[in-house]
Amino acid sequence: MTDLLDADFLRELEALRRRLEVRARSGAAGEQVARRRGGSAEFHEHRSYTAGDDLRRVDWLAFARSGTPVVKLFRAEEDVIVRLVLDASASLGFGDPQKLEVARRLTAAVAYLALAGSQRAQLWVARERDATAFERVSAARRGRGGLGSLLRELAAVEPAGSTDLARAVDQAVRRSRRPGLFVVVSDFFDSGPVTSALGRARAAGNDVALLQVLAREEVEPALEGDLLLEDAESAATVDVTVDAHAIEAYVLRLTGLVEELRAWARRHGATYVRTLTDEPLEGVVRRLVARAVD
Repeated sequence: MTDLLDADFLRELEALRRRLEVRARSGAAGEQVARRRGGSAEFHEHRSYTAGDDLRRVDWLAFARSGTPVVKLFRAEEDVIVRLVLDASASLGFGDPQKLEVARRLTAAVAYLALAGSQRAQLWVARERDATAFERVSAARRGRGGLGSLLRELAAVEPAGSTDLARAVDQAVRRSRRPGLFVVVSDFFDSGPVTSALGRARAAGNDVALLQVLAREEVEPALEGDLLLEDAESAATVDVTVDAHAIEAYVLRLTGLVEELRAWARRHGATYVRTLTDEPLEGVVRRLVARAVD
């Protein structure tokens, strides 16, 4: 494991791993029991055993015949994929600890829950790059054996450049053959029509969870006087005089963003969890698993 998942955090995740429910189903044979009326346990096919699969699913007779371990799949079961869309723009480099550091740990936690539960997990690193909104799209992993490589990819992500989050969500939906759980991890400081794109993801049959990561300094700004502020992504600068009225206007705008995300989640049956970078992450993951709307 990397520093993203320490021993104490892993113990908490292990206790939660069977509670991550995905409300979308991909329609392909897989691990999760489909919630269908009249679903049967009719045998469908074998697939190769992957490290981390439940040993109770191994077909030991087939293994004895062939010497190759395989897992039994049933027609009443469907494949589940968790797509992890991580905002890696420069604005995530703010805070102490950095917002991206916390965002990476939360992404790693959800990946662990998915992979330890025999689901598939796929990492999408959102950053503008020519014609695409993604710096990297990893291969989908399955089982605990895929966790190490996913964590190494996560650990290498650094904050830089800009992200068009709405474009990223739209591209991820178009490039996904089947619906699944979309977990978007971001500060959501994006001027684009993000909730409209999230609505299209939901309309395509995806389950959606939003994890908003903010720095304490952004929620409780301690600024005063005449300042030259620089946008972390565009490098544009602006002269401002920070007084009580300016702070009030800023807080109202931030509150408006939070309310927009919260209202969207409630309206679409999605999950919205907000955290500050100095808060314990165990509670954040518990709220995600409980499918809360903060």
